[in-house]
Amino acid sequence: MKLIIFDMDGVIFEHINFWLELHKAYGTYEEGAELTERYVKTDYQKLVDEVVGRLWKGKPAKPYFDLIKKIKYLPDVKETAKELKKEGYKIAIISAGPKELAEMAKEELGLDYIYTNELLIKNNKIVGSRDIKHWPIRFGNKAEALRELCRKHNIDLKDVIVVGHDEADVKMAKSAGFAIALNPRSDELVKYSNKVVRGSIKNILKAIEEFEKTNSTRRMP
Repeated sequence: MKLIIFDMDGVIFEHINFWLELHKAYGTYEEGAELTERYVKTDYQKLVDEVVGRLWKGKPAKPYFDLIKKIKYLPDVKETAKELKKEGYKIAIISAGPKELAEMAKEELGLDYIYTNELLIKNNKIVGSRDIKHWPIRFGNKAEALRELCRKHNIDLKDVIVVGHDEADVKMAKSAGFAIALNPRSDELVKYSNKVVRGSIKNILKAIEEFEKTNSTRRMP
């Protein structure tokens, strides 16, 4: 099975930090940005406790869903996904972004798998659950989700292509057989990627074609 994995913000959708934008919508941006800076790389449980369990608990869900509706696909995403599906690829998203946004992409783009985080909502309000199981994708651990996906579907990591654009995608890039940095915002990601692609996402298609030719040659007896 051929598998390609995408980050979401800045790769599938326009580049924003969804959760910081949600802080703006809820009027918690200043404290939320400070907490994110302090804990996102060091203590994700503490970040979830403070933001979801305290700042957002009981907030109305409408601003959350309104923000999801506002986010736009990057140009050529739909055409690129269609071409990849035609070539037989299974497509996944691994992102620290929201489950509902990824589900929208899954339905509209025909994606196969999504690994994301989930903000629990009940009776149109943020529940405020501090349970970390709802926040499995954290800074630096996307490679764990990648390996889990490969184990489930008996895929060799060497056959996986990943497309990312920032520091959070570095370990995933290191683990995959072929890594593409799309309009990268991280020098480290560039360092560990096989190919740097700039401009439209459709430009990854040529890089993937080159990888497939090399892979086919390597597999020949």
